[in-house]
Amino acid sequence: MSRATSLRDVALYLRGRLNTRLSQLANVRDRTPPVVPAPIAEVIRGVRTPQALSRLLEGRSNPEREHAVARYLSALAVPFAVHRFASAEGSGENFSVDLGTGDRVLLLAAHHDAVPGSPGANDNAASVGLLLHLIERLAVSPPTKLRVRFLFTAAEERGYLGARQYVLDNTNVSELAGVLSLELCGIGDSVVVWDAAEETPFLRKVSAALEGVGLGRDQSYHVVGRIPVFGSVRAAGGAGVRVHARAFGECGRTSAVRLQPAAQCLPSPDPAPGAVRHVSHAAGSRRHA
Repeated sequence: MSRATSLRDVALYLRGRLNTRLSQLANVRDRTPPVVPAPIAEVIRGVRTPQALSRLLEGRSNPEREHAVARYLSALAVPFAVHRFASAEGSGENFSVDLGTGDRVLLLAAHHDAVPGSPGANDNAASVGLLLHLIERLAVSPPTKLRVRFLFTAAEERGYLGARQYVLDNTNVSELAGVLSLELCGIGDSVVVWDAAEETPFLRKVSAALEGVGLGRDQSYHVVGRIPVFGSVRAAGGAGVRVHARAFGECGRTSAVRLQPAAQCLPSPDPAPGAVRHVSHAAGSRRHA
């Protein structure tokens, strides 16, 4: 490990600890009644919309959320990989599902943990619900020129720890067409793509996909640069992977979304399934992203 990498990891770890502590203090002041988690078996047997699937994680502790994702993927009967990690910063389990065939990989990520004391609905149960919904839809007709990898990472609130460990242990950078990390979904009806400081071929494909399902730039979707606090899978970015975060929400309300139950505010209709299919087709149409 290089000295620069070590310093970056230390900075991410310290920032994660600070962010978690500040969020815990903010949540202590919240007088909203605690969310009662839905029984996992009930969610598995129920409807499979993104809104309904957000109940899989809402209100659970982080170990319970991790267990819930694994149990749901097992119930889907789709092959999935478990990436266990342990370091001085903490431990956890990442999960991944690959669909499609081809040499290139489009990676769609969402972290399954939450800040202790928060129901973790919009950050990030709603995003996990979207990806679980997409797995079933895409499994019906997988892409033939591209693999789509759904990655559910642990310990994001501890300085992107799960994502950093996944990159260290798994990522073959040359196979990635791009990465979209879903964050803070479930408020309003706008799509925001951030960590997009410069125009890239992959960003152009993402924009084309959003416009392909009827969204207009600077109207119903927005592209912005780096956001210091609400970042994406920065560990992948540090490894040379083109990463963008994608959120459904109103740009000015990121400070409140942690405390909003996803079942009350997920957008409808959801633009994600169609947009992802467009991105998959575009990313697989050329060898180089």
